Amino acid sequence: MNLKHLIDLIKYPIITDKATKLLELNQYTFAVDPKSNKLHIKKAIEYLFNVKVISVNTANPPAKQRRIGKFIGNKTQYKKAILTLATGNSINLFSEN
Repeated sequence: MNLKHLIDLIKYPIITDKATKLLELNQYTFAVDPKSNKLHIKKAIEYLFNVKVISVNTANPPAKQRRIGKFIGNKTQYKKAILTLATGNSINLFSEN
């Protein structure tokens, strides 16, 4: 896989209560492309942030229905990846501006 495809795999970091608690354990949560696998996710994070990834856990959350007036549809589907980094490595998700 070339570098352009690796960069496109990672969508955005997930910032929730559970995800911020995992930051203390040096684990980071990202929304990734649903078709990506663990090896590609690991390569993309190591390339983008220059860190050493120890493990990758993925989950496909269930689709949620949304209603706008009389129309019913589903929210866009995504895959969640929880990455454990080696000790001494970190990703700066919050800018100190």
